[in-house]
Amino acid sequence: MPNSFGKLFTVTTWGESHGGAVGVVVDGCPPRLPLEVSEIQVELDRRRPGQSDLVTAREEEDKVEILSGLFEGRTTGTPISMLVRNTDARPGAYDEMGKKFRPSHADFTYQAKFGIRDHQGGGRASARETVGRVAAGAIAKKILQLAGGVEIRAFVTRIHDLAAHSLDHFPSLDEVEDSPVRCPDPATAARMIARIKAVRADGDSVGGLIECRVRGVPAGLGEPVFDRLEADLAKAMLSLPATKGFEIGSGFAGSLLKGSEHNDLFENREGQVRTRTNRSGGVQGGISNGEEIRFGVAFKPTATILRPQATVDVHGRATKLAGRGRHDPCVLPRAVPIVEAMTALVLVDHWMRQAAQCGTFKF
Repeated sequence: MPNSFGKLFTVTTWGESHGGAVGVVVDGCPPRLPLEVSEIQVELDRRRPGQSDLVTAREEEDKVEILSGLFEGRTTGTPISMLVRNTDARPGAYDEMGKKFRPSHADFTYQAKFGIRDHQGGGRASARETVGRVAAGAIAKKILQLAGGVEIRAFVTRIHDLAAHSLDHFPSLDEVEDSPVRCPDPATAARMIARIKAVRADGDSVGGLIECRVRGVPAGLGEPVFDRLEADLAKAMLSLPATKGFEIGSGFAGSLLKGSEHNDLFENREGQVRTRTNRSGGVQGGISNGEEIRFGVAFKPTATILRPQATVDVHGRATKLAGRGRHDPCVLPRAVPIVEAMTALVLVDHWMRQAAQCGTFKF
């Protein structure tokens, strides 16, 4: 089903931007997993609106309620249902959008597909749907941490034309969270913040890039041929609102190299097979090779801007439309925990598939 993700660790999200609530059902979580509501809440707090003056002013506490699948602090092995109520919805701000299509938004395509759409905040197409992904991802992160000490770290590397310096180390959570833009390069982060504020004041928006790194993943995760690890990561990332590109390892830049320059040579390092370089981004032949997984995701500028733009109404007549409501002038700061969540969902699903098929990984 299109609203579900994963094969053994399955998540189904539900709800609309300005409906009563949004949420998720997680099926396939192992029983007896120690889990506290606070572990999920901390991830939702990183994603929630209103956390800084760089993001939408919508004031949502995003307090999670666990309705099932948890008993006395441990998972029961049954479906885990989680709910987050919408408390600051203002659907009236979108009345005009019920008659006019917003440029580069999902208004027209949803209408074309279903013949009906929820125009209030974009309905199901809104990034508010990702609340459920982050809640589910918090559980996946906990499983991966207990299973193999897996760490997932996403961070902003570019806003508009401002690029951060490449990191030669795995950044700490504190390094990423130290800036509201979630870029671990302090000098560039300051310029990014200024740029976002400037475009917001001008009624405009900007996009950029997020890099994600994962360490602690053993060799062997991934399924030939269609469920290659990088293919599932790409699908997970491109399923996120506003995404327009995905690359892993050397990515597009690798196409400029010769094979002799690009190949990751193997070596025996303290009794383990490792590679000297990591242009493969931790995945070869669709299967993890034990190196750090590295990939990048491109996000477009927020589609809703406060400037009048040419469009058409539901009857195809030319008209003008200026954005209303509360929107992020740049989605990237809040997208960081969402990228991490989707990464965790992919990895835990493949971890379970490997354990079921080959029995080589244990929880």
